Amino acid sequence: MTAARPGRRTVTARELAERFNRTPRTIRRIVAEPRDDFEARARARQTEALALRAQGLSYAQIATELGISRDAAAGLVRRARLNNVTAAA
Repeated sequence: MTAARPGRRTVTARELAERFNRTPRTIRRIVAEPRDDFEARARARQTEALALRAQGLSYAQIATELGISRDAAAGLVRRARLNNVTAAA
């Protein structure tokens, strides 16, 4: 079972587990984003990072544009290339 309306969490699974007298594992299972949705969102970010890199932006500039660290931007581009993701035109 996964969340009907997945969203970014503002509290940890441990905090919710204590509040509702459940295990953190149960909480994570209930509020988890469906795998297909996660993978689609990840591919979209990889595509965006790869498109910015194809435009000649540095990893630091890509990081600023996407609101992530420079190393995370480099990782997105690397994973996009490994997964044969194509840059959006």
